[in-house]
Amino acid sequence: MGRLDGKVAVIVGASGSGSMGQQTARAMAAEGAKVVVAARRKEPLEALAADIGGTAIACDISDEAQVEAVAKCAVDTYGGLDIAVNFAGINVQSPVAEIDAEKLKDAIDIHFVGSVLFIKHMANVMAGSGGGSVITTSTLTATLGSPGMAAYAGTKAGVDNIVRIAATEYGKANVKVNSITPGLVRSEMTEGVFAQMPAVAKAFENETRLPRLATVDDIANLCVFLGSDESFITAQNIQINGGADMGHAPTPGDFAAAGAELG
Repeated sequence: MGRLDGKVAVIVGASGSGSMGQQTARAMAAEGAKVVVAARRKEPLEALAADIGGTAIACDISDEAQVEAVAKCAVDTYGGLDIAVNFAGINVQSPVAEIDAEKLKDAIDIHFVGSVLFIKHMANVMAGSGGGSVITTSTLTATLGSPGMAAYAGTKAGVDNIVRIAATEYGKANVKVNSITPGLVRSEMTEGVFAQMPAVAKAFENETRLPRLATVDDIANLCVFLGSDESFITAQNIQINGGADMGHAPTPGDFAAAGAELG
């Protein structure tokens, strides 16, 4: 028996090859869940859905009607919704002194508004059917106060507070709401860092208390646990980064030292 037998899961942000979203969808399917995968790019989703025996649906998380449609798809296709994980995000970087309204609005629409709407619609369905687990993705840059990440980290940090409120509001309906905080994880989105700026990746590794960076499998394993009946956790921001949250945001000096270390 799988740990998620009989459960229905939604994964938003699952179109990237080798991404946290894709790996979580695969891990949940392997544990017995029926999985709905969603993202703005539907073509790679359809290949993933075919591979895991799931269902694909296009979704722009900043559009409330599309988010609601994802929850409805799970119910209409598989008869319910037990687990919902949000990995949707965009890479928005700028120092505060140079930030512009458009970049800020993009981050707000996807990271803040989209994430709150995701919690709302997934938790509403779960609350009416016995409970479930909602998981959204935060960022280590919010914990460390990383320079240049104001729009990205600020909007993610805002949702961490909404998570605590939602967990309180939905708790008696047996709906768990948590956020998870990866560090630098190798994926389609971050491949350029590893391939073109290995000193940056090494500097982040040096700030990690365990001897390596987190992987997409580490993230998927945590999501499987949080979605299972084994988990009695809610209202938490769970650091899944090997203790990197105990360090500091790498500085240019750290990058230079890491480059020298790499030779």
